[in-house]
Amino acid sequence: MTLGVIVGLFGLGTMIVLLFTLAIYAVPFFVGLTVGMWAFETGAGVIGAGLVGLVAGVIALIAAQLLFASVRSLALRAVLALLFAAPAAVAGYHAVLGISALLVPSEAWRHVFAAIGGLAVGVSAAVQLAAFAGAGAQPRQVTNGRPDAEFTKWAGPDQPRLPSRSTARLPAPPSGSRG
Repeated sequence: MTLGVIVGLFGLGTMIVLLFTLAIYAVPFFVGLTVGMWAFETGAGVIGAGLVGLVAGVIALIAAQLLFASVRSLALRAVLALLFAAPAAVAGYHAVLGISALLVPSEAWRHVFAAIGGLAVGVSAAVQLAAFAGAGAQPRQVTNGRPDAEFTKWAGPDQPRLPSRSTARLPAPPSGSRG
């Protein structure tokens, strides 16, 4: 009996992780499914429609990532992230609502948990889009022409810092002697 409960919880946990992972890719999945259905209805057959749908979904994912990486405006990036994350949040909401029907007897609490799950999946989708697009890989710029600004920005508390320009004084060369 105990082993059955453990295996059941493990299976449920695996299913939840899989649902959340798949919900993140709701937009590319929807694009692939729509294009695949169109291809099937125009006579591509089951295998051809599946391949066309798969290629369309991958292209949609790559296009969203490239577009997100190439846009520098924060407002446009927020709109792109919202367009990518909103369907994922809806899919996450319904996934958690369905799973919570197995475990939570109260209808109100099911919707509370579903809202939290939908929010988590939506945020996760936006973060995944930014991570795949390399949003953090923008070139760093040195500020105010100080070559040590980059070093002091990333130096930890126990690491030595270069002195600022106002206090740094080079020693005068010794007079009369050459090394």
